[in-house]
Amino acid sequence: MVKVGLLSDTHGWLDPKIVEFFKDCNEVWHCGDIGDVAITDALAQRFTLHAVYGNIDGGILRRIFPEKEVFHCENVKVVITHIGGYPGHYDRKIAETLRRERPQLFVCGHSHIAKVKYDQALGCLHINPGAAGKFGFHSVRTAARFEINGERIENLELIELEK
Repeated sequence: MVKVGLLSDTHGWLDPKIVEFFKDCNEVWHCGDIGDVAITDALAQRFTLHAVYGNIDGGILRRIFPEKEVFHCENVKVVITHIGGYPGHYDRKIAETLRRERPQLFVCGHSHIAKVKYDQALGCLHINPGAAGKFGFHSVRTAARFEINGERIENLELIELEK
């Protein structure tokens, strides 16, 4: 079993309360708009890290991290990117990857709105953890954690913090 912390849109600021929320996680996945390499450096010191760059990320973050990543966690195929949309409204840049790869889990950020929705057509769970940072139009800061146990994605929890 792998415990995963999921966040996005830190925009250069990592709340210690979110790090505490992730304390029992084995891995952290960052869905882009990192904002500062210090964020991913801090996360990588404590957790196995998967991260992608977002539309605000430039320079070093785009050299270190890919735009999208496809990997397996336990027996679950995962696709992660920043701008992804959601079931029925995927961004055109990721839609073909989802049809080709057929993941069981698709995670993305960008919207600053936490959303969990199952895509019946693809047989895929979609999770957007919302925005964890202080900057942006969101009214609450959010992050998620869950467990992957073999082929099962379970025990999903969302934290909401004041902006």
